[in-house]
Amino acid sequence: MNKNTAVSAPAAAPTPHPRRWWILFSVMAASVMGPIDGSVVNVALPTFSQVFQVGLHTVSWVTMAYLLVLGSLILTYGRLGDIYGFKRILLLGIALFTAASALCALAPTIWVLVAFRALQAIGAGMFMAVGPAIIASVFPPQERGRALGTNGMVVAVGLALGPTLGGFLLTWAGWKAIFLINIPVGLLGFLLCLRMVPARQDTRPQSFDLAGAALGFFTLGAVLLAGSYGEEWGWTSPVIVALLALFAVGAAAFVAWERRVEQPMLDLGLFKNRVFLSANFAGLMNFMALSSMMFLLPFFMQQVLRMDAGRIGMVLTVSPALMLVMSPLSGTLSDKFGTRRLAFAGQSLVAVSLFLMAGLRPEAQAVDVIWRLSIFGLGAGIFQAPNNSAVMGSVPRHRLGIGSGVLATVRNVGMVLGIAVSSALVTWQAGVHAAPGAVDGTAGFMAGLRTAFLAGSLLAASGAVASLARGELEGAGEKAAEKGPKR
Repeated sequence: MNKNTAVSAPAAAPTPHPRRWWILFSVMAASVMGPIDGSVVNVALPTFSQVFQVGLHTVSWVTMAYLLVLGSLILTYGRLGDIYGFKRILLLGIALFTAASALCALAPTIWVLVAFRALQAIGAGMFMAVGPAIIASVFPPQERGRALGTNGMVVAVGLALGPTLGGFLLTWAGWKAIFLINIPVGLLGFLLCLRMVPARQDTRPQSFDLAGAALGFFTLGAVLLAGSYGEEWGWTSPVIVALLALFAVGAAAFVAWERRVEQPMLDLGLFKNRVFLSANFAGLMNFMALSSMMFLLPFFMQQVLRMDAGRIGMVLTVSPALMLVMSPLSGTLSDKFGTRRLAFAGQSLVAVSLFLMAGLRPEAQAVDVIWRLSIFGLGAGIFQAPNNSAVMGSVPRHRLGIGSGVLATVRNVGMVLGIAVSSALVTWQAGVHAAPGAVDGTAGFMAGLRTAFLAGSLLAASGAVASLARGELEGAGEKAAEKGPKR
């Protein structure tokens, strides 16, 4: 077992930083680029297909390259933040993302664009990985939930603003503008973070686990690629089977190596903490449910309800809009009343909303989708800030980067797996229930949709149980921080 294993020493900043709210604002100004860029680019995929004269399969790599690189490297960036300081990693990430955005606008071919999108993801992963760690390091436990909830607004704002902004830019300024818009935002975020974010003063001499980072990258990359293309390539195809085998072997090798190395990239001892383990599991279930619903609903509204793209976009903004309102409120409440019950309540609402989604019928109206989405957005907004606060509050101060990296990795893996599971269930049930001689396949699709939503409800319910069973942590952080990490 490695010598630096952290079993039960949660930590927080011993004293509030006098500029903590300015620090939070600066981190948010940088972090908003990630969700906006993702949702804006998704809107532009048909345009890329026309401009570069390529098919849907090829153009999908503009998004896929970004997600694969992002999800595979975030854990590494969290560890680098613990070693070299969060501010350095944050600033490097902002600068790299901004420069890559300019290069994307200059891309002459689709594959050059894909390469620059991968470069964008390298930068985005840096500021996404260390953002929560910076916030947790400067806010005291009694304000941590409010701060993380306020930061959570950034994701909701980005998701809600992205489609509208993307449509406007594509219409009035062309596809290059969706990347060029990142340059002024990135420069502002860089200058704010350079001025406001403090350099870590408590970094200790540590070595970087290069072998562990490589194993983690290839292991996560294998499962993310398999989850993303399993349905398209076939779950029993040689490529997918090989990727899943690589994931299994890589995961076993990663765990074995991390147990041996003295200064691991991922301190496995963190998972002995019941709060850390359960809260991350609940987060995984939440993001699987979220991505499942957001992936399937546009198909239902377009193919079954015959809505146009503009109306679909308006309906889908209901959920992030409610998350925008609820996240800071829920975070504030969690500071006063604890994280466990709020996380349970929020995740339970998510489970209920997906169960109700399974009751949608082909003759449904927009309002039938909207009120179900409202319950989902309410639940997700209540859940995420307390759950994130529980994760970061259960981590020792010298492991905040790893905790933040795990949190971000769970989010990205959950979103990929949610799409993989839901699409596989829809395809399977659609085939089983398709009527012989049917032309439009609506009956089969609806059967698959119900199955996928019920499965998502069960996933969310399991996360709710984990949230309730994990226990509370409030009050332990300050004492553990004073004593220092266990060795």
